[in-house]
Amino acid sequence: MPGDRAASCGGMMKPDVVFFGENVPRRYRVLGTDGFGRSDYRKRLRDFFEVDRHWIAVAALKTLADEGTVKPTVVAEAIARYGIDPEKPAPWTV
Repeated sequence: MPGDRAASCGGMMKPDVVFFGENVPRRYRVLGTDGFGRSDYRKRLRDFFEVDRHWIAVAALKTLADEGTVKPTVVAEAIARYGIDPEKPAPWTV
């Protein structure tokens, strides 16, 4: 268990994880969508799956426009401002 004394050296045992700020072990391998440019950074992954702040803002504005609360031009302006491609294929189809 983490926190127990290691019998062989008298030091503290450390769980087999890398904590924030520590070096990654030499044998580091990215798993999942490695090589497709989707998971090398969380920011890009959120954009790919359309769940970052820009996509969420546009989705909320679209709902408001559908309800008549805001004009559709507000949605179009947000799409342009955030550089969203409305013709982008849905992430679950790629």
